[in-house]
Amino acid sequence: MNIRPIRNDQDYRAALKALSPLFDNEPEPGTPEGDDFDVLLTLVEAYEAKHFPVDLPNPIAAIKFRMEQSGLTVSDLAPAIGRTNRVYEVLNGTRSLTLPMIWKLHSQFGIPAESLIKPMERVHIRARAGAAR
Repeated sequence: MNIRPIRNDQDYRAALKALSPLFDNEPEPGTPEGDDFDVLLTLVEAYEAKHFPVDLPNPIAAIKFRMEQSGLTVSDLAPAIGRTNRVYEVLNGTRSLTLPMIWKLHSQFGIPAESLIKPMERVHIRARAGAAR
């Protein structure tokens, strides 16, 4: 395999084309083919991270995702956030998370702290407040 740096979209597409058949029949790790696969995959991942960054979800989306993935209910979140009415306020965006809530959500449910501390968009919060009137 001829492995080269990925400098542009054409290089990126060529690397994806070269990797595509290897996903169906992945080479054995530690073999020359496996090493080529690992190196090319690393190059593609680095190019994607630089050119197609994925933004973290906002805190509410992160909590709801964890609830969905783990089958959690509002009652399950109460030990981390407070009474169920407080959990609903957080999930509706009318109450901000406090540092102790963030820590408990992270440590008890494995929600990434980076997502929980991400500032909410002001427009989103104002829109909800206006809709409640």
